[in-house]
Amino acid sequence: MRIAHTMIRVADLDRSLRFYENALGMRVLRRTDYPDGRFTLAFVGYGDERDTAVLELTHNWDTASYEMGTGFGHIAIEVADAAAACAQVATAGGRVTRPAGPMKHGTTVIAFVEDPDGYKIEFIERHGPRRA
Repeated sequence: MRIAHTMIRVADLDRSLRFYENALGMRVLRRTDYPDGRFTLAFVGYGDERDTAVLELTHNWDTASYEMGTGFGHIAIEVADAAAACAQVATAGGRVTRPAGPMKHGTTVIAFVEDPDGYKIEFIERHGPRRA
């Protein structure tokens, strides 16, 4: 077994795709419109869906916005340099909500940014060689 994807609902799919592609360096893996259901699914990620977990961005055509639930925490992305990742997000017009620095009560370097819908994304700075 493995985690296949995490789904989040987005208000403006094109705006969200620009963020995930330009600010986070993901690529669109597939995108499908479902006219009878009035929604579009777009899958984005860093690698093939068969090998890595990805994000499913769900756009319901008739919904202009969503409220953040209290149960959702964040999406975590491992990066080589958290400060550089924040700079890339800022350059792409994204919002950095916590600059890179050691986590409270620890030494791991983390940072937080938000996507256009307000979803929190944590950057975790990688130590040593990349994990499999």
